[in-house]
Amino acid sequence: MQDYELFEAPNFALQKGAALPVARLAYKTLGKLSSSGDNVVVIPSWYAGTHRESELCLVGQGRAIDPDKHFIVLTNLMAGGLSSSPSNSEAPFDAGRFPRVTLFDNVRLQHMLLTEHLGIDRIKLVAGWSMGGCQAFQWAAQFPDMMEAIAPMCCSAKTANYNKVFLEALRRSLLVDPVFADGFYTRPPMAGLKAFAAVYAGWGFSEPFFRTEAYRQFGAATAQEFVTNFWEHAFIHSDANDVLTLLRTWDDGDISDNPTFNGDFVAALKSIKARTVVMPGELDRYFPPVDSEFEASNIPNAVCRVIPSIWGHMTVWNPGDRDFIEEGLRMALGE
Repeated sequence: MQDYELFEAPNFALQKGAALPVARLAYKTLGKLSSSGDNVVVIPSWYAGTHRESELCLVGQGRAIDPDKHFIVLTNLMAGGLSSSPSNSEAPFDAGRFPRVTLFDNVRLQHMLLTEHLGIDRIKLVAGWSMGGCQAFQWAAQFPDMMEAIAPMCCSAKTANYNKVFLEALRRSLLVDPVFADGFYTRPPMAGLKAFAAVYAGWGFSEPFFRTEAYRQFGAATAQEFVTNFWEHAFIHSDANDVLTLLRTWDDGDISDNPTFNGDFVAALKSIKARTVVMPGELDRYFPPVDSEFEASNIPNAVCRVIPSIWGHMTVWNPGDRDFIEEGLRMALGE
């Protein structure tokens, strides 16, 4: 049974050129909108995740983001498999022909959903982890007067060069699989997807995580077994064109890449009006705290709270890090 709804925007022009005849945004809502409309929380999805994982990790009764108190809108990235994606689009935008989409495009589509369909003109909080957090930054720069607060976790407002090296390694691991066939494969490029998963494994957690054999809590006896049982399982069911398109979206991430800021990243950061609680992972290799500290120092009403954890980028999945993250979310909510 489908656990989400679809919002459709016809003739949706994309930031980098081309247009989708219909842009579809998969979303789910939880809770009830208050009479004053002041309890809206938006949670965008992350890389290779959906609204389901966002709900599992960030929402719950008695938690900071609580469906008993908030009207929660969980959105799905384009190219994530539920919203418009290479895997579910018709020709001429299917498979390897799907166009380039940016975080700017995704947030504009989400804004249309909220304002045109849900009748929302004010957001209490935009919160997200990884690419979900990148969208929180994007929301704050793109629509600075609409939200009260943002809580970006383990992410950045602009994809750094070191991060781009990781993304290039992922991209090549898929492209070299001959089954991929330039995006027009007739069966999943399984060798490429497994290589993709192995590259991801070395970056997702930290060196201390592997040195202390913390992977044993997942039931893995060795690091190699952890790669096979955890990371391969996470990606072998993914559509290769979907994950590659999402990689490009991630790579393009930059809140200043638009006519408003013309690439002036500091000006884009300074334009953010929302109360901002940035939460990087202490040992996150994709989004290290040094980048988050720079971003927070240039946002007028921001604090940076480093999550003390050996889980690297994956802190939001660690029950041991939940209390720290919940405290940050409550700060963002003004509690």
